[in-house]
Amino acid sequence: MVSLMVCEVGMEKIEDCLSFYLGKAYQRVTQSAKRRLAPYGVTPVQYALLKVLWEQDNQSGAELGERLVLDSATMTGLLDRLEHAGLIERQAHATDRRINRVLLTARGRELQESLDREMDEMNRDFLGNIPPEEAQRLQALLTAIAGQPLS
Repeated sequence: MVSLMVCEVGMEKIEDCLSFYLGKAYQRVTQSAKRRLAPYGVTPVQYALLKVLWEQDNQSGAELGERLVLDSATMTGLLDRLEHAGLIERQAHATDRRINRVLLTARGRELQESLDREMDEMNRDFLGNIPPEEAQRLQALLTAIAGQPLS
């Protein structure tokens, strides 16, 4: 079993550093997601935004950015690309023209089944040999790490 430390002084080798394994895992998962989503013309972060809209359509860009933990500049570019691809449309808010509502187009809704299937298969590829309780524990640990405030 590997013993990981938080990159402290005195760490013997890079493999003892949490960032090393998280970085390698991130690379593998992201490359797999890119490969699976590419035939549909969608990137992993675009898929994440579409997934949030499939859960609840007609949200503001700010609401989407908050849920995905993306800044406004990143959200604007992401929305621009999805709108250009015909997967979403923006509509001015009925009473506050400073707010744009983001809605799925028919094409954006049609991709849900195919994209979800690809990502479900990817999850099975990576987690299929791990007992379900360990996979749940991994998700809980990653959630805790991702949500921890930095000191």
